[in-house]
Amino acid sequence: MSEAASESRTNATEYTVSEISGALKRTVEDVFGNVRVRGEISGYRGPHSSGHAYFALKDDRARLDAVVWKGTMSRLKFRPEEGMEVIATGKLTTYPGKSNYQIVIDNLEPAGAGALMALLEERKRRLQAEGLFDAGRKRRLPFMPRIIGVVTSPTGSVIRDIIHRIKDRFPLHVLVWPVRVQGETSGVEVTNAVNGFNALAWDGSIQRPDLLIVARGGGSLEDLWGFNDEALARAVAASGIPVISAVGHETDWTLIDLVADVRAPTPTGAAEIAVPVKADLEATLVSLGARLKAAISRNFERKRQAARAAARALPSPDQLLALPRRRLDEATSRLGRGLSVSVDRKRARLQGQRLTPATLSRRINEARTLTGRDLARAQAAFFAIVRERRARFARTATRLSPAPIVRRQKLQADTLAALARRQDRAISLRLDRLRGQLSQAERLLTTLSHKAVLARGFALVKDADGAVIKQAADVATGMALSLEFADGTADAVATSGAARPKPAAKPSAKAKEPGNQGSLF
Repeated sequence: MSEAASESRTNATEYTVSEISGALKRTVEDVFGNVRVRGEISGYRGPHSSGHAYFALKDDRARLDAVVWKGTMSRLKFRPEEGMEVIATGKLTTYPGKSNYQIVIDNLEPAGAGALMALLEERKRRLQAEGLFDAGRKRRLPFMPRIIGVVTSPTGSVIRDIIHRIKDRFPLHVLVWPVRVQGETSGVEVTNAVNGFNALAWDGSIQRPDLLIVARGGGSLEDLWGFNDEALARAVAASGIPVISAVGHETDWTLIDLVADVRAPTPTGAAEIAVPVKADLEATLVSLGARLKAAISRNFERKRQAARAAARALPSPDQLLALPRRRLDEATSRLGRGLSVSVDRKRARLQGQRLTPATLSRRINEARTLTGRDLARAQAAFFAIVRERRARFARTATRLSPAPIVRRQKLQADTLAALARRQDRAISLRLDRLRGQLSQAERLLTTLSHKAVLARGFALVKDADGAVIKQAADVATGMALSLEFADGTADAVATSGAARPKPAAKPSAKAKEPGNQGSLF
């Protein structure tokens, strides 16, 4: 069948895609040129690098993309915040490149807290009152876990990032419990996963993990809503296994982040917190081994030098025998002179007496008898002295033998080595305990600091005197206010309060200026 015959059977107007998109754009802008929309801010991450702000307005049934251009942002009376319910004034337009529509906001008015944020704050207050956020109930993570359980989607990039980082740092066994991380059933599935890991036995076919990581990528408040489930928060608080929460980006906060033992800024950061670097541990072991060998060598050298010093202090055998030998020599020399003196004395006494052969013979015999007796006594005394000196020398030699000294030195060396080992263990335990107390104090300081609350997007309202305003009833129309944010303070004036403000004039619709239409992307 020819093309002419095909065209002859229909008279419908033929449009190009650009013509259809342009017609829809003109229709939407003509009909909804100036509208007021009430909704909850979702997905707000602050102004883009270009100065424009992109987010969405939503209620319980629908979602509308929104954009605030850079020039309009500078004229807004307040800064948008995630979860705030606002009334937006602007015009609807379409973006042909994506076939979607959005509202270009010219003015924003606060309309109260959003439903989701109000529900989240109510849950947070209730769980905090029960003590589930207290730092004292949170446990320390195992330094070197054997098995890590991961609760996340099995198809996303999160699990690949966690496994890749664990493999780079310290390869170990990882158990993945697949769940949906977005949608109505995500909270129930994650709760069942945490309870399921805790129900595993330590010695079962599937061993119980030593550590759990609950992870998900970033998203808006409604994307992460499943992790604000109260049942999930209670399951994490009651978990017998330490839990690391790695939900969303660093600026995203959920209930599970507050009850978990440790919060990681990203899933990759959770893997870095969970395991140490194996190469660093090996380097530390090598360094400690080298230090141990050096310490042992130095200790042996000190003991060797002490033994040598002790040996030099011991007297030599010649020194020990010098005094007894000298005494023996002196006694020997005195004995000869004594005999000579005794003979001379006897001779002089006999010279004055009358000598006869019989007397002389008798005297000789008496002298011979006395001399023999004295000689025998002298010999007996000499040998007795020698025996006594020999016995004393033997006792001294036994007492000064090197063997007992070596045994005492070895006992002292063993005692010193045991004391050194006990000292090293005591210092190590003391440092670990102080390090744990410092880490716990740091986490407690971070949790209790109001700066952390300001960093999540909240502001502290003060009056002109610097007093904190806690209730809206304390604010009067025209009252000067000071708003403290995480990065500084800003002055403001209350346009409404205890005194009923004058009704604001309805903003007039602006004429469409050529070239004023921007793009959502």
